[in-house]
Amino acid sequence: MINLRSTDHFVNRHIGPDSEQKQEMLKAIGVNSLEDLIDQTIPHNIRKREKLNLPEAQSEYNYLKELKKKASKNKVFRSYLGLGYYNTIVPAATRRNVLENPGWYTQYTPYQAEIAQGRLEALLNFQTMVSDLTGMPVANASLLDEGTAAAEAMHMFWGLKNKKDALHNKFFVSEQCFPQTIDVIKTRAEFAGVEVVIGDHNTVELDVNFFGALLQYPAKNGSVNDYSKFIDECHKLECYVCVACDLLALTMLTPPGEFGADCVVGNSQRLGVPMGYGGPHAAFFATKDEHKRIIPGRIIGVSIDSHGAPALRMALQTREQHIRREKATSNICTAQALLAIMASMYGVYHGPDGLKNIAHRVHTLTCILKKELHHLGYKITNDHFFDTLHIDTKGNSQLHDFIHQLALNKEMNFFYDESGISISLDETTQPEDVVEIVNVFASAHGKDDYTFDAFRYNEQPLCLPAGLVRTSTFMTHPVFNTHRSETQLMRYIKSLENKDLSLTKSMIALGSCTMKLNAAAELEPISWPEFGNIHPFAPKGQVSGYLEIITALENYLSEITGFYATSLQPNSGAQGEYAGLLVIRAYQRDIGQGHRNVALIPASAHGTNPATAVMAGLNVVVVATDAHGNIDFEDLLKKVETHKDNLSCFMVTYPSTHGVFESKIKDICELIHANGGQVYMDGANLNAQVGLTSPGLIGADVNHINLHKTFAIPHGGGGPGMGPICVAQHLAPYLPGNPLVKTGGDKSIHGVSAAPFGSASILLISYGYIRMLGAIGVTEATKNAIMNANYMKARLEEYYQVLYVGKEHGRVAHELILDFRSFKHTVGVEVEDVAKRLIDYGFHAPTVSFPVAGTLMIEPTESEDKAELDRFCDALIAIKGEIDAIENKKIDALDNPLKNAPHTIGVVTASEWSHPYTREEAAFPLPFAAENKFWPSVGRVNNSHGDRNLICTCPPIESYDVSAS
Repeated sequence: MINLRSTDHFVNRHIGPDSEQKQEMLKAIGVNSLEDLIDQTIPHNIRKREKLNLPEAQSEYNYLKELKKKASKNKVFRSYLGLGYYNTIVPAATRRNVLENPGWYTQYTPYQAEIAQGRLEALLNFQTMVSDLTGMPVANASLLDEGTAAAEAMHMFWGLKNKKDALHNKFFVSEQCFPQTIDVIKTRAEFAGVEVVIGDHNTVELDVNFFGALLQYPAKNGSVNDYSKFIDECHKLECYVCVACDLLALTMLTPPGEFGADCVVGNSQRLGVPMGYGGPHAAFFATKDEHKRIIPGRIIGVSIDSHGAPALRMALQTREQHIRREKATSNICTAQALLAIMASMYGVYHGPDGLKNIAHRVHTLTCILKKELHHLGYKITNDHFFDTLHIDTKGNSQLHDFIHQLALNKEMNFFYDESGISISLDETTQPEDVVEIVNVFASAHGKDDYTFDAFRYNEQPLCLPAGLVRTSTFMTHPVFNTHRSETQLMRYIKSLENKDLSLTKSMIALGSCTMKLNAAAELEPISWPEFGNIHPFAPKGQVSGYLEIITALENYLSEITGFYATSLQPNSGAQGEYAGLLVIRAYQRDIGQGHRNVALIPASAHGTNPATAVMAGLNVVVVATDAHGNIDFEDLLKKVETHKDNLSCFMVTYPSTHGVFESKIKDICELIHANGGQVYMDGANLNAQVGLTSPGLIGADVNHINLHKTFAIPHGGGGPGMGPICVAQHLAPYLPGNPLVKTGGDKSIHGVSAAPFGSASILLISYGYIRMLGAIGVTEATKNAIMNANYMKARLEEYYQVLYVGKEHGRVAHELILDFRSFKHTVGVEVEDVAKRLIDYGFHAPTVSFPVAGTLMIEPTESEDKAELDRFCDALIAIKGEIDAIENKKIDALDNPLKNAPHTIGVVTASEWSHPYTREEAAFPLPFAAENKFWPSVGRVNNSHGDRNLICTCPPIESYDVSAS
């Protein structure tokens, strides 16, 4: 029967295998049906039998048509709210060639540097731009938002000051910092034993108990203050100072690095990234050279490859949580790579002169606005400013409210608080806009006929302090002074894209990362102005479209997880972990059990779990795992008995990081509850649960969801991500709030992110995923993810040991772990050799040495069809043949395709070839590798060289000349 609504079903676009392929795969697995496989994989006592209560699936066309109606409910007023978020002109060249380009947004975090040189270069450009503008020698490759970056600075300072003891526990925060930043600082301080002192930097009385301070430059009210004396006083007390600042303003202002700052943070949003109702945007973190080995997040560094040529890589902190666990510098496991790349391309496109021109124009228009408002009799409280004016209306609420209403009538948003009105101009502001702003204030004084010509102020003196006008140069590297035309920029962006392997080339089977399809229809709406041009603190009446979508998505996620309520605020998985633990701690404190401070964590847990627990003020106790990869229940019993009086929570990933559904999971949850603890479930592997079971059904109290895994937000080369938390009813009152927009529960904890709904614009992607798949589709996706993993197991287990499988039927969940450890001892082949050799076959390596050293963890997802799974399996089987050839003495143990991988085009086409295997064997080991060849741009990267010789900014162009060395 024909469907009169639509014949196009999104589920068939999203799921890779067709019905014929499924039958072949199920036969290879050894089951009669997909249902039989699921019954053999998921324990019966946690199976969800009823259908999810979600809307019916929509076609792509109908979904986008309906979404346009919702988008029209958002009112895009001219935003002069400021507070770290500004309208910006997104160059069409970066929007089309980066943001909307799957060659960029489907890339993974650049752990495999040889196939990531393009995004590594773009991120190095970002670091260089930030370093130059802030006047600091070292910058990282982005953080989640400005509030998080400031909190990370506080945490770094605390560690520097309290290396041996915790005697210094005060942290000063200027009252002129952005309110959302102060709120995130309070969150981080609460369970870390830090006392936050908020006040005026001019009058605060510092003492030896202060370990750090945070200032805003320019300040919340727009003032440009000279902080040098305050910083000198701090340094006399060995107190560190962080300055939160505006990158565009720093093109005109003396950078904080030149007046003594120890750390500089902020948001790069206004450099060509839409506001998006709060995100995603790339925050930045820059510091002194002596702190480079404890800087949070990721740093891109310069190294060399196996041929001595320059090569880039992630330096120092690469996956440090998986190595140092509870001793990690930070729990940050993702960044905002795609947005940092957009900001860096904005810098590449405009260059230093272009940025200065933009800044000067914004500043000049602000100066004109000040003159006119002053002429009208208004009191401007800040004499010196960059782009923000503060008008004093204190004591005159009638005038304050009248201006507010007049501005709304003209579709303008100013920022209003008890001290007055703030107006922030930006790159999009035109002279005509300034005239309209002035007219609002003139009307408020009864001067409806007031007129003026903004163009009469042709030459306008700077409204900056003479001692804080920037004199130093910045962004002098050729990359920022070459690509001025769109043709040049387009080719530069494409040249970088071509160096990187993304989902446009082949599957990326990273275990615990869920690199599934990021459908174009899901992503298309984030570019719509009705979603992109909304300030996160816009009045509620202007964002009804957004709020309708947000409420629906909260309900969908609550239904899928089996929980009562959801917060969409955390904007990464690790931040979701943190929010979940804080909610547990707030609840326990509220019921008189605030002393509970022990977190039990399995040895197999994701590395961010112990790092996050420490951040939440918990003591980590590790629970052993048994030979089958399951939690050792006897060891758990002992640890629970020992710590029952202080047990706060048990952190568990399900299915486990070892890729199996543990049959005792309900018993584990009951044991924790019986001893006063709460169960936090890590959502990294939720892609194996949706529609078949749920954290709530299993017995958890809270879980976070990686929307960038299970619900199709792209990884973007290392971010953005989103980590909402879903909670049981007793925890709902404590969901995180925001100081400017009402969110969370009645007893909400302080914010974990700067924006009320985190990176709100990309919530549209997950919303679209659920709306287009519907209840049946999201469940089918889970079933197919499990089928694909078990099919790969069936094909590969003859050649490699599958490390962990379910006890009852020998099934894996949605991922599997292959053991390569024996090859190191028998033939000298390490798992890294296999990872690099896969590049020659055209594939990104699976997750290397996590959760077990010397292994590969493979997660195919539901989006890959049988042909692609077979190609990947064929590659691994061929590599096993190469390993066997070494063992049988047919290939040299040291000079072979595995040890020399990956092979670049330069190596393969060189006039000399001295290896005992052929060029064809090196570059085209299987026929499909030749048909659509991906060439790595560098040989194997030397990691230790990069760490020993840490360079985190663009090196001089001469250093790329190999012939000179």
